[in-house]
Amino acid sequence: MTISDSELDSSKGIDLTFRRRRKAGSVACEGFITTYHEYCRNTSIHGVQYLGEQERPFRERIFWLFVFLISIYGCSTLIQSAYTKWTETPVIVSFAEKSTPVWNIPFPAVTVCSETKRVLKQKGKETTYADLYSQFSEDMRASRVFRPENVSALEMEEFRTLLHVCNTQIIEEDIPLIAGDDLDYFDVLQRMLPQFDRYFFYCRWLSRFGECETFFRKTLTEEGICYTFNGLRATEIYRDDTYQYQHSGEPLEMENISSQHTAWTLETGYALDSDVETFPARVLSAGARSGIFLALQSFKQEVDYACRGPVQGFKVLLHAPDDVPQVSKQFVRIPMGKEVLIAVKPNMITMSSGIAEYHPVRRQCFLSHERSLRFFKVYTESNCQLECLANFTLTKCGCVKFSMPRNVDMPVCGEDKIHCYDRAERELLVREFKRVKALNAGRENSRSVESACNCMPACTSLVYNTEISQANFDLEEMLVAEGDTEFLKEYPGSQMSRLSIYFKQSQFITSKRSELYGMTEFLANCGGIFGLFMGFSILSLVEMIYHFTLRLFTNLKRLVKG
Repeated sequence: MTISDSELDSSKGIDLTFRRRRKAGSVACEGFITTYHEYCRNTSIHGVQYLGEQERPFRERIFWLFVFLISIYGCSTLIQSAYTKWTETPVIVSFAEKSTPVWNIPFPAVTVCSETKRVLKQKGKETTYADLYSQFSEDMRASRVFRPENVSALEMEEFRTLLHVCNTQIIEEDIPLIAGDDLDYFDVLQRMLPQFDRYFFYCRWLSRFGECETFFRKTLTEEGICYTFNGLRATEIYRDDTYQYQHSGEPLEMENISSQHTAWTLETGYALDSDVETFPARVLSAGARSGIFLALQSFKQEVDYACRGPVQGFKVLLHAPDDVPQVSKQFVRIPMGKEVLIAVKPNMITMSSGIAEYHPVRRQCFLSHERSLRFFKVYTESNCQLECLANFTLTKCGCVKFSMPRNVDMPVCGEDKIHCYDRAERELLVREFKRVKALNAGRENSRSVESACNCMPACTSLVYNTEISQANFDLEEMLVAEGDTEFLKEYPGSQMSRLSIYFKQSQFITSKRSELYGMTEFLANCGGIFGLFMGFSILSLVEMIYHFTLRLFTNLKRLVKG
């Protein structure tokens, strides 16, 4: 068989191409091996030089390869641990470097609630809460219908309102809705209020005596209407469409000072150009003379034990000015016939600027602009929890308690829903408890699942701790000693207590959220681990890149020319 010239030429071309490719592959392989041996001789990474020595026995090279792989495994494990620490606990709360003077923070807001919720205007002509509740209980057991005789419409409104603010634990759970129109409980509570200047006998602020009305404003709480000193107005705390905003009342004289300067916030503090007298008010030193002093008074004939139980007097709550007071959660009891001194020790947590760029879940706190609330302009953990409770109660009961933050058109719970909103608060706490337990059990998913309330602390927070002391205050013996016979004629049945609130010390140590484990610490930790196990550094990485790019290219070029 004869092979044509064209077929012969084609066969030669294929053979030539194959030889060229084989030669190129051989050159590439030789160049890589040459570069590898150069790298092993010159690298700063420990142990690698033994892997490239051709004269070294094979079993020794296998040993050093095994040691090298163990080192890589040890590095990987420790770096994974460092990365977990960096991602999960980047922030630490520690003491600040310097102490803080008390004039840098506001004096605590003081909310005072009298245990007397209703004063009879005409003694003997009006039905007491005890009589109404006794008849109410009998009618509920007999016919499930409450139709009291000789009770006016106003008295009925007051009784329905008192069911919400008196001791709700004694009310039967299946109470029906009492006939009547929807009430504005705030208006009814105002109508029942004891006369302010009789109960707040006199006040002193910063050694200046004055009418208590110039210092205190009405505040709607879960225990009725109370009075707050040095708290922000409802217009500065609540959003414009809320019931509380629209019932904020006129500003006090001391509150008008704040309009002359940049508004105070807990994050930014007071403006640099603010005067000594500002709002919220502050003091310049510690001690009783730089605080507030109150003479509180109640009357034996006006006490209603059926409503608030055997312990009478006043409740006092100290809180930050931008917090809504929740008196039933924590308070100081001011009994009658006592002088009570409250020494305040502030506990403030601030934040370093370095952690602002962290995600809120990583730093476990919110900046003011990061968490928007439905009813509040100001984010605090307390305000957030109160809003969450209002939303949960609305979902469970179809209404909210009269004191909860709400829009004007949101339904308010009637008497038949008292146990519902009490039960909703307990259910919310149980739900949050179970949710936290579930997150802790599945720790790997804890960053992606948020609490239903999502009420982490504010990054800057302020709490006022207290030290309390008290002594007997015998009004009658004092009047006898002074020869005053007119006071008890003007105020028959008077029971008086005195209250003094002041800072214990002029300076205090703040706590500060700062970086525990930032990017610098993470890289330093990784560098230390690499150096300990392998002698690896940034220059080692540069060596590796250099040898297998520039040096490899040079070796290949030299082999091709050769």
